Amino acid sequence: MNKNKKAHTRTRTFGENIITAITVGTVFILIGAIYVATLPTSLGEKIVNFFSSFTAIQVPETTIYLPAPAAPSAHAIVYNAAFQFCLGIAILQIIILLLRIMFRSPLGKTAETFGNMVYWFGASYLVATFLNSTTTVTTWFAFWAAILIALGTSMITRATVLFVSKRIYKQMPCC
Repeated sequence: MNKNKKAHTRTRTFGENIITAITVGTVFILIGAIYVATLPTSLGEKIVNFFSSFTAIQVPETTIYLPAPAAPSAHAIVYNAAFQFCLGIAILQIIILLLRIMFRSPLGKTAETFGNMVYWFGASYLVATFLNSTTTVTTWFAFWAAILIALGTSMITRATVLFVSKRIYKQMPCC
């Protein structure tokens, strides 16, 4: 019995290692592909300009000051690269979810991947919706508020997957 348990653990660890390697490799490929695809616009320089333009700006209708680009609408190329990255990671999460199901990953990791997928699709939608050449200070801060909502939705999704899976498991007849 002990021998079977070790073999099952070894297979599970192998599957998790494969999933990790695919994830890390794909993220590097995605970053490189986005950089190469935006070479004519010199993305590196645009990213440096984006972060150099940050200053403390008053959140509209409050007395709070938070960092934001001085001219948020001037960074559409950076926002487009961020959209491509978010969408690429969201698609990667679908692949990872399928691999987790195939390798029978622990329920917690599968739920985490499902929650991550919800977050990255939400983030890509929010980047496309809020950040573009017409971005204002108000929409900049609205974007970050919406990102927090997407993060919360992701956590609720993860918890729901765990809850539903546990309920289904409890109702299954024992072998």
